[in-house]
Amino acid sequence: MICRVIRNWHCGPIDFVHIVWYINVGHLYSMFNRLLKFPKKSSFFLFGPRGSGKTHLLKSWFSKSHILYVDLLDPDIFQTLSLRPKSLLDQLAALPKSTHWVVIDEIQKLPLLLDLVHQQIESSRFQFALTGSSARKLKHGSANLLAGRAMVYHLFALTANEIGEKFSLSSALRWGTLPRLYSLTTNEEKKDYLRSYTHTYLQEEITQEQVIRRLDPFRRFLFIAAQMSGQIINFAKIARETGSSVPTVQTYFQILEDTLIGFLLDPFHESIRKRQRENPKFYFFDTGILRSLTQTLTVDLVPQTYAFGIAFEHFLINEIHRLANYRKKDYRFSYLRTKDGVEIDLIIERPALKRALVEIKSTDRIMPEDVRSLKTIASDIPNSEAFCLSLDPIAKKIEKVHCLPWFRGLEELGL
Repeated sequence: MICRVIRNWHCGPIDFVHIVWYINVGHLYSMFNRLLKFPKKSSFFLFGPRGSGKTHLLKSWFSKSHILYVDLLDPDIFQTLSLRPKSLLDQLAALPKSTHWVVIDEIQKLPLLLDLVHQQIESSRFQFALTGSSARKLKHGSANLLAGRAMVYHLFALTANEIGEKFSLSSALRWGTLPRLYSLTTNEEKKDYLRSYTHTYLQEEITQEQVIRRLDPFRRFLFIAAQMSGQIINFAKIARETGSSVPTVQTYFQILEDTLIGFLLDPFHESIRKRQRENPKFYFFDTGILRSLTQTLTVDLVPQTYAFGIAFEHFLINEIHRLANYRKKDYRFSYLRTKDGVEIDLIIERPALKRALVEIKSTDRIMPEDVRSLKTIASDIPNSEAFCLSLDPIAKKIEKVHCLPWFRGLEELGL
């Protein structure tokens, strides 16, 4: 049942009609069983890229409760609260005693509300669920982050576990795993959605962040960054190709990370200080978005090709990154490249466990020569064990390297 309560307030020079929504969504069908669970008696932030399903998940989570839902993407609501943030307190005062939760969607659009939220957490019966598709204004501004009074969670595109029986690796590699895709029936619809998503990201997320004065250089940067996703970042080369400076390119990558479009993977080194001296890699958060940015959505992904291998590596590294977050593992991720150019895709430092050295292969038949470099490097890294995750359906051990089907390898890594 959804009911609407309409009240009139006088707000300085204008009168406005404001709509308060009390939402009971117990009847809504939840297509996916998301792995993320929230506290029942503590306020929290929920960050995630646009389209990851934050709003739907929260409505499902609060399906048996009445909540006040404040959508800052609604222009009228945004304008009202921008002009008079304390009108939120008027709404809270009018709520029935049965309402204990307030959801504020896209809180980064109006960080000033966090001061009121902080006050209400301290002095009233309300708990708050605060979503955001960008953390930039909150991290780099003077936003009140509630001083530990709200837990922080992240939602990503769907994992294979969450998709369940409908999961298809070929579909995940070609289109990605954003929830909206699973309601689209044709390839043309999927292409249109992904193209629209990347356009919306440029137009809404980046321009509204108000940190880029000229969009064209950033658009060129985004295309090049997507082409180089998963490679060691050459800041100087990207700066030359975009007509920008190295500090500007570094800022661009920070924007991508802050707006949750991807994440940096640092180089491995025993010394934390030396890790910071070397260049990281960058991985976009979803293979479909990556293919949209590189304008390859119309190109088929054929097994045993370079493009297929790149897509599989991106998918699996994202899967590991998501699962570690959902499972609340304090894992630290990095990559390793030796002076001889030998590379390990992923090193996972796991508390109380050996370091996991992970090589990702898209072949369906692992041979000894596929893991020769991994075996050699593993012998030089103390307290480590080596894994090769691939499409080979047969688990085997080649000397000291655990060669596993990728889905079983996730389990062996503690995920």
